Amino acid sequence: MIKHLNISISGRVQGVFFREFAKREAIRLGITGFVMNMSDGRLQIQAEGEENDLKEFLEWCKEGPEVAKVDSIDATEGEIIGFKKFEIKF
Repeated sequence: MIKHLNISISGRVQGVFFREFAKREAIRLGITGFVMNMSDGRLQIQAEGEENDLKEFLEWCKEGPEVAKVDSIDATEGEIIGFKKFEIKF
């Protein structure tokens, strides 16, 4: 069953290629949606996919790329949007 997650990540998550690595991981797992930097230093991700794939993606987000430092992560379910791919938004 397809689900939608709104994910907010704070910590040292900008300027460390988090968005690029998140995109690679999402594509590997068959997840669609987007990742973008927020003006307050957080990352926002909207992700859609199978529940198990989203759980695996969320676990990856808790660590991120090697040079990132995730302080907190918040994920809530939302309405399905029907993304066709996963992209980085600027």
